[in-house]
Amino acid sequence: MIDLRSDTVTQPSQEMRHAMANAAVGDDVFKEDPTVLELEAYGAQLFGKEAALFCSSGTQTNQIAINVHVQPGGEVICHEESHIYKYEGGGIAKNSGASVRLLPGDRGRLTADAIAQWINPAHDVHFPLTQLVSLEDTANRGGGAVYDTAELAKISALCKELNLPLHLDGARVFNALAVNQMHPEAYGAFYDSISVCLSKGLGAPVGSLLIGSAEFIEKARRVRKVFGGGMRQAGIIAAGGLYALAHNVERLHEDHLHALQLEKALQDCAYIDSVLPVQTNIVVAQLKDAAERDAFIEKLKVHGILCMAFGPGMIRMVTHLDFSANDCAFCVETLLKM
Repeated sequence: MIDLRSDTVTQPSQEMRHAMANAAVGDDVFKEDPTVLELEAYGAQLFGKEAALFCSSGTQTNQIAINVHVQPGGEVICHEESHIYKYEGGGIAKNSGASVRLLPGDRGRLTADAIAQWINPAHDVHFPLTQLVSLEDTANRGGGAVYDTAELAKISALCKELNLPLHLDGARVFNALAVNQMHPEAYGAFYDSISVCLSKGLGAPVGSLLIGSAEFIEKARRVRKVFGGGMRQAGIIAAGGLYALAHNVERLHEDHLHALQLEKALQDCAYIDSVLPVQTNIVVAQLKDAAERDAFIEKLKVHGILCMAFGPGMIRMVTHLDFSANDCAFCVETLLKM
């Protein structure tokens, strides 16, 4: 079965399994796991920050970051389709007691001008205090859309001017970096905190990093403990993340190439109305007959291909390191024959 539901479905390679099986471990809550410490130091250095915290998921890193940045009753500005709002179980409200200002934008992306219009006046008691801006790059609901770095610079400058922290939900940030060709350290300078997922395009079995200043990460460590996220001999899984960062970043362009091939095939299918322009590894297509979505997904499954529903009449396919060139050719042939 060719699984294109997400890039989280990958299996660790034998080399990654070997690294995990032989990892040096200790008690991470005591800050004594050498592999976790190595991963955290490597991630922080990569993005030009002082420190990092290894967590079990991107949802956890995002929610910890929000909890550190925002006080109860404060407000978070994000895109209306952002993962932190739509797919994290209402965590902003439940975990941090914060409200959310949802903004529209092009394929999941915001602009500095749009953000500036919705920063609440600090001295008007009718409004919650704007305390955080959160961006998502790449934007999942935007079909893997990548931010223009010039716009990121404007957003970052606005937030710095207003002393407003800027967080990145970078679940697929290395896919974005593969497109904009920006060094992680230069890119990291835009943000106060960064969430990096190791188990999506990079292929680690579990884990995410939260990256920021030493002071921020020390506060985040306490929140992780409160959220029940303290781990013990976590070096076993951290080793998978280290291997992924060392070996699976440079190959991301292969996933992007496969996604482009799927995009072209879908554009040539009579039953497809439109396809979001592909920039990275996510392909989102709109069926001409929206009512046929579930039947279409089942039909693909019969042919040995898994994809997922992504909205009314919409399907999503995500390429990844376990999706080979032969798999891609088979999918293209199958889509064109259906």
